[in-house]
Amino acid sequence: MGHTNGINGANGVQEIAQRARQGSRSLPFLTDLLGNSLNDRLLFAVPKKGRLHQACLDLLHGSDIQFHRHSRLDIALVKNLPLALVFLPAADIPTFVGEGRVDLGITGRDQVAEHECVTPPTATTGVDEVLDLGFGKCSLQVQVPAKGDLTKPEDLIGKNVVTSFTNLTEQYYRRLEAEQAGNTDGKTNGDAKLKTVIKYVGGSVEAACALGVADGIVDLVESGETMRAAGLKAISTVISSSAILIKSKHPSDPKLVELITARIKGVITAQKYVLCTYNIERSKLDTARKITPGRRAPTVNALEEDGWVAVQAMVLRKDIAIAMDKLTEIGASDLIVTKIENSRTGD
Repeated sequence: MGHTNGINGANGVQEIAQRARQGSRSLPFLTDLLGNSLNDRLLFAVPKKGRLHQACLDLLHGSDIQFHRHSRLDIALVKNLPLALVFLPAADIPTFVGEGRVDLGITGRDQVAEHECVTPPTATTGVDEVLDLGFGKCSLQVQVPAKGDLTKPEDLIGKNVVTSFTNLTEQYYRRLEAEQAGNTDGKTNGDAKLKTVIKYVGGSVEAACALGVADGIVDLVESGETMRAAGLKAISTVISSSAILIKSKHPSDPKLVELITARIKGVITAQKYVLCTYNIERSKLDTARKITPGRRAPTVNALEEDGWVAVQAMVLRKDIAIAMDKLTEIGASDLIVTKIENSRTGD
């Protein structure tokens, strides 16, 4: 089982709550709404809508972060921890966390990169990435009409490009223009006039080419279905992204941040793995171990029947069918696969 610097069980949570009550801070932009009820709470920003929203809610539920969100409020007080959830646009979360107004946040790596283009992190400002959450995987890609003559991102230099990620797109095309001008090291002159015209659109970016607003776009691609339906094709990737947990450089309660991180990590691990249990002849145990090595090592217990052992091991969910096939081939019996609701793996 994992540990979080001495915070264990109910006593640890009580210790966090006591410290939080002693460490009040002034948050005028939120306390106007809820009085002083936020002053003693760590603030955790989550996307209020969009592609990451429901997955974040599921993650919070799995981490036993109990709250009720009133329909007209973007703030929810957590019932069982000194914590408040703040529901914000995903694009704004890096700003709030980076300025220390919010302690923790979940957003896309693309949003953090977009923010850091104009507000580079320093020793005291900006965000620290805590954990890749494994969902919301996508790529920010340069896209052009599938039936057109444009085949590489350099073909859009000097043309109109529409995007919701103007900072990353400008950075990308500054580098391309610098390379085209002979700067092979990729260094750019931020003061130089950009030949490529970058236009901002807040939504439905994929329609820009069909409407004659753009020659190409830079937009997020998940499955690619929307891109293909709009008659577009990807010709380059600006950045790959997924949902990440981020924290402030100076969180108000580092111990609580560690506890929440451990809970979230436990849920993510549980989603990736299943528990495989089976019986096997001891003479075949070494072969079985190679099939189900577990995260550290399998658990092996002797059975009453001489020469047989029971084995338990965590197996990646995506590999379990093949593992069961191989175990059956070497004579394993009584194979059972159990869903893991939560975990603490100690790493």
